Amino acid sequence: MPLDDALRYAAERNGVQQDFWDIFGRRHYTAPETNRAILTALGFDCSSMDSLRASLAKRGEMDNHRPLPPVLVVSQNEPLQIPATFNQGGLDLEIVTEQGDHHSVRIENGLPQSDLRLPLGYHQASVSAGKDGDCTMRLIVTPDRAHSPAPGKHAGLGITLYGLRSERNWGVGDFRDLRDLIDWAVPMLHVDFIALNPLHAIHNRRPYNTSPYLPNSIFYRNFLYLDVEDVPGFDQIRRQFADGETCVELMRLRASPTVEYEPVAALKRRALDLIFAVNPPGRDCETWIAAEGELLRLYATYCALDEHLHAQNPDLWVWPDWPEQFRDPASAAVRQFAAEHKREILFHGWLQWNVDRQLAGAQQHARNAGMRIGLYHDLALATDRCGSDLWAHRKFYVAGCRVGSPPDDFSPTGQDWSFPPPDSRQHRADGYRLFTESLRKSLQHGGALRIDHVMRLFRLYWIPEGHDAAHGAYVRDIAHDLVRILALESVRNNAVIVGEDLGTVEPEVRETLASFGILSYRLLYFERIFEKKAGRFKSPEEYPAQALVASTTHDLATIAGFWTSNDIEARLTAGTIDRAAFEIQKLDRARDKQSLLDALFAAGLLPPGLISEGHARRASEIPELTGELHYAIIGFLARTPSVLWLVNQEDMTKEPAQQNLPGTTSEYPNWSRKMGWSIRDLSELRVARDCASMVAHWIDTTGRATRPL
Repeated sequence: MPLDDALRYAAERNGVQQDFWDIFGRRHYTAPETNRAILTALGFDCSSMDSLRASLAKRGEMDNHRPLPPVLVVSQNEPLQIPATFNQGGLDLEIVTEQGDHHSVRIENGLPQSDLRLPLGYHQASVSAGKDGDCTMRLIVTPDRAHSPAPGKHAGLGITLYGLRSERNWGVGDFRDLRDLIDWAVPMLHVDFIALNPLHAIHNRRPYNTSPYLPNSIFYRNFLYLDVEDVPGFDQIRRQFADGETCVELMRLRASPTVEYEPVAALKRRALDLIFAVNPPGRDCETWIAAEGELLRLYATYCALDEHLHAQNPDLWVWPDWPEQFRDPASAAVRQFAAEHKREILFHGWLQWNVDRQLAGAQQHARNAGMRIGLYHDLALATDRCGSDLWAHRKFYVAGCRVGSPPDDFSPTGQDWSFPPPDSRQHRADGYRLFTESLRKSLQHGGALRIDHVMRLFRLYWIPEGHDAAHGAYVRDIAHDLVRILALESVRNNAVIVGEDLGTVEPEVRETLASFGILSYRLLYFERIFEKKAGRFKSPEEYPAQALVASTTHDLATIAGFWTSNDIEARLTAGTIDRAAFEIQKLDRARDKQSLLDALFAAGLLPPGLISEGHARRASEIPELTGELHYAIIGFLARTPSVLWLVNQEDMTKEPAQQNLPGTTSEYPNWSRKMGWSIRDLSELRVARDCASMVAHWIDTTGRATRPL
């Protein structure tokens, strides 16, 4: 067998797809050098045929030497079955459930010999392995469907929490602002949920460390969202923040059109340090920290160590540049640091306790106000390769490859997201504990969760080192297990799951997610039927019922920006496209605008002023987004049968600029734009009330209004 064929065989056995179809209908084949690079990153020796055979044999021996797999994920409605590769005869299985109940069961030919009904949850199973002791297995029993939303259709308002304006915050939207927005949104808009940007912890440094989709940690949250004045003990230090200089700085930060991350973080951190000094953690906080266990200990240690080393050497910004003895969380140097800096580590645990307490209060506030869902959270796909998750949990990521996406119409050269892919084998060996924790942390204190790039559960596009985004390959994950665990955590937290399924999506992905009751994510701009080069926008009736529908995301144009081509202008200004590409995109946009007008006309939503001789007027005759056109587009989406409808704040208020311009850092004010109006303005300004009334009208007339609990 030629080496290229052997590489292909080995790659397929380890989940590397040998071909895929792109959104243009073209088939791509995985190159031999791509197979070699990915296999090498996975730990195989690909230098020769003999070395590859030896690597495969060694891996197979390691995986199959146990009488039980490390983890087994099963349905609560199907009999327990041990995979045949592990079933070498009869087994006497001892099971201890999560609730502490004990079961003994005989396994023959992989099946239990007596009736066995286990509750949902994470259980421990074991068998005697002779002289090697007991072999244990994590047994995860799951439902067949995720939690479903309450009957009927629902509407929500999408915001960036950092972008909320108020007369009292410290230059960034906080949890008090969130409660105030809820108090406005329920009676004014009649929404059932507030959709938030990911609240993950970030380093709060511009321009590279402010993206909520490239967090320092996916397990913990950004302390910037704390309402400092609600932290127990603030009254004891209030006077120190009432001097004229501080008040002037607060006014400046509130008035800034963008979030000034470093000054806001410095001001809040100074206050929190003082509070911690005069009002140390009490028993409630200590109990919470203890329950968080190793996950929080590692995160808090990283934060304390990062601050300590940066204070010693201001040029040290990321852990790969730290002194070598501190790069390993299990090293003697790190243990010594932790022993000598207990107070600093405790401080970061205390910060997360305060975040958790205030976020829980915001969700309870939403439910008490009448929202049937409450807060809708967002779980990022990525984690910063120079952040705490990679420092603390490095073995769960594959070095030598990066995640991205192949070329498509959104990014013709593909995308390189610059973070390492997960190591599925390591996650499985650990019983999927980190994956479970990432879901559990994001589902806490909310009624819905968006899974960024939900295709991750099935496959990710890997780009080996030395390759560009056009020369990668899809690598499959263990979707059966991951989807079932997602359903389990959804049911346990009574939270609806929305899978962001945009881009290159295999049909089986949407079919599987739908069978588990996981909602699809449908955007106006992408819901089109292409005939030759023209793309007809789908009618409202053509949208799926089991979905969340919205006009746009943080990475795409707002409705106003779409109509005025603000996003294309921004790309030209930032230098991500040249003049020739700009002209092509403007022509494409003109066609898309006309197609949208035609769809609005066909749906009977186009006002008389935008109709000429029985047809929609020409888009070129409507340079600005008029109030009537805005009203029609909002209503177009409200009328879909989709169970959830999300109105982004920028679309409610007709703002032209989007939150993030992909492919840029300092060239665009990514992840920092604030709302044009404050929360008080939403109630007091006539134009703001008119925008809100328009949204409320469509919520009410399409049967999506909040109902009493």
